[in-house]
Amino acid sequence: MSSSLPIGPGSNITAPTPQNTPLQHAPLSSGLSRPTVPDITEDKEEEDEEDTDGNPLHNAMLGMVQGRLADLVGRSSGYIERLPVEVKRSVEALKGVQIKQNELQNKFKRECLELEKKYLELSKPLYERRIAIIKGDIAPTEEEIEAGEKQSAKDDEEYTPLPKDATAPCAIPEFWLTALQNHIGLQDLITERDAGALKHLVDIRLSYLDNLSQLDAKPGFKITFAFSPNEFFENETLEKTYYYQAEVGYFGDFAYDRAVGTEIKWKEDKDLTKEFEIKKQRNKNTNRTRVVRKARPTESFFNFFSPPTPPSEDAIASGDIDEEELEELEEKVEMDYQIGEDLKEKIIPRAIDYFTGKALEYDLMEEDDDEFDDLDDDDDEEHFDDDV
Repeated sequence: MSSSLPIGPGSNITAPTPQNTPLQHAPLSSGLSRPTVPDITEDKEEEDEEDTDGNPLHNAMLGMVQGRLADLVGRSSGYIERLPVEVKRSVEALKGVQIKQNELQNKFKRECLELEKKYLELSKPLYERRIAIIKGDIAPTEEEIEAGEKQSAKDDEEYTPLPKDATAPCAIPEFWLTALQNHIGLQDLITERDAGALKHLVDIRLSYLDNLSQLDAKPGFKITFAFSPNEFFENETLEKTYYYQAEVGYFGDFAYDRAVGTEIKWKEDKDLTKEFEIKKQRNKNTNRTRVVRKARPTESFFNFFSPPTPPSEDAIASGDIDEEELEELEEKVEMDYQIGEDLKEKIIPRAIDYFTGKALEYDLMEEDDDEFDDLDDDDDEEHFDDDV
């Protein structure tokens, strides 16, 4: 998603749906590699950049053009205003037709969410069996093991089948911590201190809000983190709820509205979102000293449950928040939303692939694809020499 997307009530961060989000990303680029040296076109582009960067006149003219284009955005050319009244009435009628189309699209997207909810319910028995195997509450069947080994052999030609004599149930240690650490977006957010608490994570669950049939209600989903008793906090579960806007956005998909997280009930001196600094202070009059303990915010995965709040349109319009702060907040909101979507669309349904690291290959492939820009046909032609 673009980092320049607006935030707040008018946000247009689009939510994936069954129509625009595949269940998995096919390895289309397998076997392909990025060139290790730039081609002639890239060299020429770098030279052009060097030439123009040092040309004050070019930069000044470019700035003037960009400024004029920015001033024209949103302004009427006068064409519509000059149309006959009869034509204007037809134009207004088309707007009325568009409203009906928007209403249908809104119903369609809500039905898509209902379909996602239906198949989540069908998946629940599989998720329940998954967590029972992870916790070691039940032993896997030979059929399940054989199916897994076939997949492993397909993924790795050198895979060696496991001995058949081990039948007792056995828990998988630190399953969810490992799975989260193998996600590109989360691995940098999980600190060593966080790992101690996330070792107690026993399950991550998805649910949808129960208001999908109400057209004026905001749809959304909830991610629930279930923990075993631990020395860090009192909560048995930590939740994060993501809300979409009540109506689909301009491009026909639900747009992100806001997120709400659980308040964590930290045990004494165990708040992982804060660092504590101990200082000695001396009284100027009595010369007595005292120890002062100060807390300050620090990076932690558990800040995920205190999501950034998008500024209101009024705050943006009034200039209460400057452009740099707005851009920084926008990036935080977008990252927070993307992590929620990745938990919903990737990590929860494919937890075993994140535990083994298999999913990392696809995530890296997707990230590499994002680094390439599409070229125009003219640009493509410049890559080929007529003599070749």
